[in-house]
Amino acid sequence: MGEGRAALVLTGGGARAAYQVGVMVAVREVWGRRPENPFPIICGTSAGAVNAVALAVFSANFDQAVRKLAYIWRNFRVDHVYRADTPAIMQSVLRWGSALLLGWLIHQSPRSLLDNAPLRLLLEEQLDFSAIGRSISAGSLHAVSVTASGYTSGESLAFFQGAEELQPWRRAQRVGLRAELQVEHLLASSAIPFVFPAVRINREYFGDGSMRQLAPISPAIHLGAERILVIAGGRRSEEARQRTDAYPSPAQVAGHAMSSIFLDGLAMDLERMERINATVGALSPEQRRASGIGLRAIETLVIAPSQRLDYLAARHRAALPRALRLVLRGVGATRKNGSVLLSYLLFERGYTRALMELGYRDAMARRDELARFLRVEPARPAA
Repeated sequence: MGEGRAALVLTGGGARAAYQVGVMVAVREVWGRRPENPFPIICGTSAGAVNAVALAVFSANFDQAVRKLAYIWRNFRVDHVYRADTPAIMQSVLRWGSALLLGWLIHQSPRSLLDNAPLRLLLEEQLDFSAIGRSISAGSLHAVSVTASGYTSGESLAFFQGAEELQPWRRAQRVGLRAELQVEHLLASSAIPFVFPAVRINREYFGDGSMRQLAPISPAIHLGAERILVIAGGRRSEEARQRTDAYPSPAQVAGHAMSSIFLDGLAMDLERMERINATVGALSPEQRRASGIGLRAIETLVIAPSQRLDYLAARHRAALPRALRLVLRGVGATRKNGSVLLSYLLFERGYTRALMELGYRDAMARRDELARFLRVEPARPAA
């Protein structure tokens, strides 16, 4: 295939997004630690949106961008993302308990289980959003997009900032809208339902971009991508169904719902792209023009965890602050069958470092594929 404009697509998954950073460390190694940005198009959703915008902000020097991102994720603590101290957790428990028992009396609903004000402070301190425009003007970045889900419209909205020639788009339940990206877009995109509060942008409240995201790869294609590296935040279990007599815990149900939000849309979109590529590949350019088929083949490389991240999270559950650990234990999140929920909320460095190491190993196991995608010769370790 030709060179084509490369895109990076980073999916959602809360703390699981540390896996993406491990993959990026491997990409930097295969790329040769050049300062040039290999991904002129960067698209992110949920926690992946935070990583995407961080890479866009520092896109003038890709090597430094990955270094900065890796440093933050290697040293993450829960209290960098949400308040997990005892007073905050107890206040949340009381607020939700009062709403359930006395909602008819107080006429006020709690906004979220957790207070993510620390995340806003972290993003404002670490990211200079004005650098995105400078990188676009300098040519080191073509476009960056952040996807959020509108609670009123039900639409999946990709806010994008990019070159002047890029145009907004509208498809069924999918919209691309030009915007100057700010911290609100990241908070909206990563607002996991019930866990973090929705964010108002213009006239609507938005939540996690993985909700109702039927085509996670679509923004990259609309922004001009011809080859796409997708870094997934998990994989569907391939284990055989087992007999169980125990009723599923609230954490198990919540984890199942989260996996449906974060994983199902990507799997279906990739299958759809494979079918389109097969159809396009079976026709010559002349046949496509004669038939009025405007589709084009998209080169795609997908890197996903080789291990179950819920089991990995379960090994690090003791790192959580005590009050939060007690609450999660109460809903079954610290048990093996409920640790999927834990894997999204465990922003602690023992777990994030393990995820980064897994991401690095998974990517380096496909070094040759990465090199082909990046159009570079794979560097070999010294004998």
